This record gives sequence, structure tokens and C-alpha cells, in this order.
Amino acid sequence: MAKQYWNNKVVLITGGSSGIGLAAAKQLAAAGSHVWLVARRLELLEPALKEVQAARRESSQVCGIVSADVSDSQQARRIVETVTKSVGVPEVLINSAGISQPGYVQDLAPEVFERLMQVNYLGTVYVTGAALPGMMKRGSGHIINLSSATGFMGIFGYTAYGATKYAVAGYSEALRAEMKKHGIRVSVAFPTDVDTPQLAYETPFKPLEMIALEGNAKPLSAEVVAHTILRQAEKGRYMILPGTDAVLFYLLTSKLPKSLVFTIMDLMAVPGKKVKKA
Repeated sequence: MAKQYWNNKVVLITGGSSGIGLAAAKQLAAAGSHVWLVARRLELLEPALKEVQAARRESSQVCGIVSADVSDSQQARRIVETVTKSVGVPEVLINSAGISQPGYVQDLAPEVFERLMQVNYLGTVYVTGAALPGMMKRGSGHIINLSSATGFMGIFGYTAYGATKYAVAGYSEALRAEMKKHGIRVSVAFPTDVDTPQLAYETPFKPLEMIALEGNAKPLSAEVVAHTILRQAEKGRYMILPGTDAVLFYLLTSKLPKSLVFTIMDLMAVPGKKVKKA
């Protein structure tokens, strides 16, 4: 990474207690940033903060944590207020908080769709909305949102999750247009599977067709994905595709006729259907 871009910047990361959020936090600390982590569970935030502090380039870097639920708009405002009072208005916001629940659509309760939309989409909207006034007043900032490869192509088993990531992608696109005149950059990342606690949680719930679609693809490490996101974000790139699989999947879904893409995806899911019938 170009350390001069991140050096001495106040960075706020939601979902910072594990996965991509924590990996990015440690890399940013090593690049000289003042890093603040947000998550609901204090018992995960506290050891995560120790890892971030251990990665700092200078002991003078001020790092901290805020225990909060990003799906609550009032708590989202409190997050930004806490960081602002401690070290100043965030200069970089990374919306990494997210949850998933795969399954057949008929088996997913309405509450699952509601909760995923509240955390993945509205959590991004609420924290961004709380951070924007300070960024706009200053005339600079960088917002990095995490969508998913399911944010540009609906995947079998991800009716609830994919819809939230489409929403994040659409929000980010409009946000980029509106924030340009205010000097605020916007980036959005579309990773495929990443080796995180969330992936470990959701694997047992995946329909067999979904597993067939994944084939032998190996999840990327959170560290590799975080590095790619930060490296491309510092270059001012809007759309970030971490890893070869994300690039190929995007090209497949964007360059080929939709009907052909559907045919390919349906055929790839067939082995799972056969196993289910057996």
C-alpha cells in the first residue's frame, strides 16, 4: 500500500472485530492510520483492538473501539460522535459489517430478510449518513462499502443476502455521483467467498445446488482481500474486484447475454439437484 495515503488518517471500520474488517484494520494501523473498530460484541472487540495496536507503525497512533449495532440509526450516530470527540471526524469509513443466511427461499422466514437488510444495507446507510456531514464540511473523505459478487448476480441460495448486496451496490453508485462535488471518494468492493467466521457459520446452511455452483473454488484469505481493497481504494478506484474469481465472475455476468448466463448457472447447479433427489 501507498503508506502516504493512509498515514495519519482517522479510519472508522464497522464489522471490525473479525474478517475483512479486522484484516484491513491491522494493515491500516501498519500504514500509520488511527483506526477505530465497531462491532456489537465487546468480547470480540477488545482482543481485536490489541491486534490492531500491536500492528501500529507508531505508538502515537490513537486506536479505539465502539460497541454498537449499526442497524440502529441512533447507535450509528453515536459511533461517529464517539470517534469525532476522540480523534476527529473520520476521514475514511469502511462499511464492512455484514451477516448472511443462505437457504432455500421457501425456508427463510421473513425475519431473516428483515435482519439482513437492516444490518447489511441500512447499517451501511446509517453509519455513512452519520459520517457525511463532517466529511462534507471538511470537503474530503473516502467511503468504502463492501458489497459482494452476489451484488451484481443473484446466486442460488442467496435470495436474502444477495438482495442486500444489490442494495449496497446501488446505494454506492448513487452516492459516488452525489459526493464527487464534495471531494468525497466512494469505492465499493465485490469479493467472492472469503475465509472468515461468517463463511464458516453459513456453510452448513448452504443448499446442495449452491455447493455445486461453488465447485472447487477456494475462499480467499481476509488479509488478501483487505489488501486488494485498500490498494485499489487508494488509487481512487470505484469498483473493486478482489481476486481472479471476482474478476471472471463479473466479466461472465456483465459481458454475456443474461439468458446465456442463466443457462450456464442452471447447468452448474444440476449436480446438486441430482444429489438432493438421491
